[in-house]
Amino acid sequence: MKDQAEPVRAMAELPEATREFLARLRPEDLQTLENGLRLINSVLTVGKFVKWLVVGILGLVVGVQMFWDSVVKLYGWVRG
Repeated sequence: MKDQAEPVRAMAELPEATREFLARLRPEDLQTLENGLRLINSVLTVGKFVKWLVVGILGLVVGVQMFWDSVVKLYGWVRG
């Protein structure tokens, strides 16, 4: 469906069941749908952030472990 279509033409392009559903909505229902879409967008954004936070923390843990292992090996090599 076109983003800038006139309301009448945009409604004509929709399936019949969708037009009937939208026709039954009250102004409060439209506000609820709009708020719900904002909430879903926020949840998806936070989810992406948390995913990369976990990946970063795991990478940091693995990196520190590898560094410590190298330090221990170097100490053993120097000590003889």
